[in-house]
Amino acid sequence: MLAKLILRNLLHHWGSTLLSMILLSTGVGIISLLLAVNKQVEDKFNRDLKNIDLVVGAKGSPLQLVLSAVYHLDAPTGNISKEEAEKLLTNPMIEQVTPLAYGDNYDGFRIVGTDSTYLLKYNSSFSRGSMFSNPMEVVAGSNVAKKKELKIGSSFTGTHGLSKDSDDDHEHFKYVVKGILNPTGSVLDNLILTPVESVERVHSERHEHAEHEQHEEGHDEDKTTGKQITALLLTFRSPQAMFSLPRFINESTNMQSASPTLEINRLLGLLGIGMDSVKAVAATLLLVAGLSIFIALYSRLSEKKYELALIRSLGCSRMKLFTLVVSEAILLCLAGFAGGMLLGITGMYWLNEKAADEYSFTLITNNLWNKDQFLLLTGTILIGITAALIPSVKAYRLNISKTLANA
Repeated sequence: MLAKLILRNLLHHWGSTLLSMILLSTGVGIISLLLAVNKQVEDKFNRDLKNIDLVVGAKGSPLQLVLSAVYHLDAPTGNISKEEAEKLLTNPMIEQVTPLAYGDNYDGFRIVGTDSTYLLKYNSSFSRGSMFSNPMEVVAGSNVAKKKELKIGSSFTGTHGLSKDSDDDHEHFKYVVKGILNPTGSVLDNLILTPVESVERVHSERHEHAEHEQHEEGHDEDKTTGKQITALLLTFRSPQAMFSLPRFINESTNMQSASPTLEINRLLGLLGIGMDSVKAVAATLLLVAGLSIFIALYSRLSEKKYELALIRSLGCSRMKLFTLVVSEAILLCLAGFAGGMLLGITGMYWLNEKAADEYSFTLITNNLWNKDQFLLLTGTILIGITAALIPSVKAYRLNISKTLANA
């Protein structure tokens, strides 16, 4: 009986019901999406920082250096001398040095010159094939292999630059797929790895061609800069190296060092300010939704006093009337929460498509429920109960004889 009354009330006053649901769904959807994205971005940033204590590259923005060398989300700050970089190999404070050399892409996926230590950082394994052993051989990340339908023995040519829109194709240099990696959930899934010598070979021809053109145009300056790489990823032997090595690199070399943990914490802090502002707007929507529920329930109670008095006279207890009003609010909140979660999931899929297409950055869309979402559900129900508190108490205290006499 109570269930029928609740549904009838909600459907009969469909205008106020719809308004409350829209406000609830919008607020819940925004907060749900922000919670899921924020958690996944933080987890992904931290996961990609595995075994990387310091990044070394050309002087410039430290954050840009970290984003380009660790996450491959930005352009590099420049190149550094391979000869100068190799001096760090003998430093007793450094346990491992991983070189990175890049500047080309294959349909938006970066081609990165490196060595086997890069794979070790992410505990990667091969689904097919094996590690490259010669220049122009590559190991493809799982997402690259899937989207480009690469197989062992497949060949392709790279394009100069980091954007897939570039039309400067290295048509004379073909890469051959030697191995394909299993998914790691890290940046490795969206990269194509090759020996550093591959990058040197491809770009040496480009420099020679540029020098030839300059000579023909009458330019006599020497453009030969020697072998270069883009960045180094360092792992320390002990935490004490963090206090002395960065200062030495920044002050005594032509390179700069950047702590990825420090720079990413700063970035997340800045992103957090923006997310907090959007969360505040969404929370305001939820409070307005709670107010609309209160007004709707209170007005319905005034309209249906005679009907409720008849129900009480037929044997319905005060507690059942109290439960009727509270249950109506809770049901409305649950429907709004479900609609909000649907909006959040839709938004996550849209963002995932956008990020995967523009930044080769993927979000997990099949597991969005976590403790934060549970807290959001609890908060939404509490808003409904709070909004129903005064109307439900008024229903509980309804004077049957006075109401029927005044009808």
